[in-house]
Amino acid sequence: MNTLVADTSVIINGNLSEQIKSGSIRDSEIIIPQAVFDELQSQASNHKEQGFVGLEQIQKLNKLSEDFGLKIILKGSHPDIADIKFAASGRIDALIIDIAKQNDAVLYTSDKVQHLVAEAEDVKTVFLQPKIVQEELEFLKFFDNTTMSIHLKENQYPLAKRGKPGEFLLTKIGEDILSKDYLKMISSQILSATNISDSSTIEISKTGASVIQHNDYRIAITYPPFSESYEITIVHPTVKLSLDDYTISEALMKRLTDRAEGILISGAPGSGKSTLASGLANFYHDQDKIVKTFESPRDLQVDAGITQYSKLDGSFDNTADILLLVRPDYTIFDEVRRREDFTTFSDLRLTGVGMVGVIHANSPLDAIQRFIGKIELGIIPNVLDTVVFVHNGDIEKVYDLELKVKVPTGMTESDLARPVIEIRNFENNVLEHEIYTFGEENVIVPVVKREKIGIEKLAEDKIKDYFQRYDSGAEVEILSENRVKVTVHEDCVASIIGRGGTNINEIEKFLKVHIDIVAKDSESLSSTSNEIPFNFSESKTALLLTVSREYTSMHADIYTNDKFFASVRIGKKGQIKIPKRSDIGRNLLNSTSSQDDIQLFLKDF
Repeated sequence: MNTLVADTSVIINGNLSEQIKSGSIRDSEIIIPQAVFDELQSQASNHKEQGFVGLEQIQKLNKLSEDFGLKIILKGSHPDIADIKFAASGRIDALIIDIAKQNDAVLYTSDKVQHLVAEAEDVKTVFLQPKIVQEELEFLKFFDNTTMSIHLKENQYPLAKRGKPGEFLLTKIGEDILSKDYLKMISSQILSATNISDSSTIEISKTGASVIQHNDYRIAITYPPFSESYEITIVHPTVKLSLDDYTISEALMKRLTDRAEGILISGAPGSGKSTLASGLANFYHDQDKIVKTFESPRDLQVDAGITQYSKLDGSFDNTADILLLVRPDYTIFDEVRRREDFTTFSDLRLTGVGMVGVIHANSPLDAIQRFIGKIELGIIPNVLDTVVFVHNGDIEKVYDLELKVKVPTGMTESDLARPVIEIRNFENNVLEHEIYTFGEENVIVPVVKREKIGIEKLAEDKIKDYFQRYDSGAEVEILSENRVKVTVHEDCVASIIGRGGTNINEIEKFLKVHIDIVAKDSESLSSTSNEIPFNFSESKTALLLTVSREYTSMHADIYTNDKFFASVRIGKKGQIKIPKRSDIGRNLLNSTSSQDDIQLFLKDF
């Protein structure tokens, strides 16, 4: 009889059984090293899925041996504590090769390293490289183009979330109750594919839980003692979007292109955060930037030129050490969750690396709040400059952060001045919140716009009366005790400033405040030569302005009732999509009663 030795890999992936069924192995003695059996038993005792699969495969081999004239025996000594401790370093593999040497047997393996070591030691070896076609995997039958995730639980009906970002519905996708054996069969298929596929990796393996990335499917398997029953959850991205598919204003696109290097993408689970992060990564890659990602598991859908990093030796800190050596322009940090993740994100940003973080939060303010306490308060604006909130698959709100030394809004005494982080709405520059230290606590305080009364109102009226001699429509905004902003017609700016600034200096001396002069022509309708026709419609979550496809990726200005409203980017298929829950969407609904109140003008770049 021929003698062969089976290692752990060919048993777990079932390839040895397939060889026997095909008739390639007959009238042979199959040796299963005691070290292999003990390793599988140890894994099963620790509730590792590979252990259960391996032991079941040995049972299968015993049944096959009767039909194909095979003899299956255990040989070798039990591994000691040192062998088990250094199993990851190859100690168990060395024991298996020793068994093949001692019995002048052929080693069957699916482990490339084991195969090469055996050849180096002049041991006869057969390398089995099984081919598992993706379509054969059982779980794929539950997916279609609208399925974001499937949820398979023991003694329950199979469920799936189907729809589009922000509008997913949990749907029953089968009429049969799922059994434990069926779920274990699906797990065995997945683990077998992982063992032989370069596009599959085991990201997390703990007692009672495994996380596997198979192509673009993220698979979480849980079982007792971690969960009370067997459960498999598989997530699959439904769409791959570019920045052109989002409602992005001209100002925000300029910020993302030129300035933003501390970006935080926030949103609830399933809102489309990772999809936007992938689109942003591909955008920077197309801009000839070196882009890397931090992911665990690695499931972002990015271009092939973008390298995806996972945890090195279980820590992103170690990954960061390598990252600095490869000198990236931008790093996408998918899922900033643990305290050490916040520290790593901040350290990399302060070293000059452009960072894009993805974080779970119900509002953009909650996303900022999660950084408080993790890093020093005064450093936050240096780490985060742009906070993007995603809802229903689109950008709903954007915040801009800036550190100033000032008296917090609502306080009056000058000796209460302190470092304050201003959180402004990026689109209209309105101050919405302030972060500062009050007593011993760091607080986030909403800034409520109040009606000016008393001395402040008298001062504003006096300054407005002064400038109305230049422009009857002059507008005044008091920024602080000694600074105001005056908005006048563009034609009046030159006369107010005067030659070399002499006139404005005299005005400032007279009024005893610093004055910022701003032209307001851009805020009123001035030309109709570049007006473009559009169709107005509404979806469940957005306002839609559709123009000719020839304007795709160009910029346009929206006017309501002859007043400038917003600058927007025309997306794919000539569509401008404005989320109803966004500030722009709410204001547009409040300020218009019909399509006739809206005009669209192509920007002249």
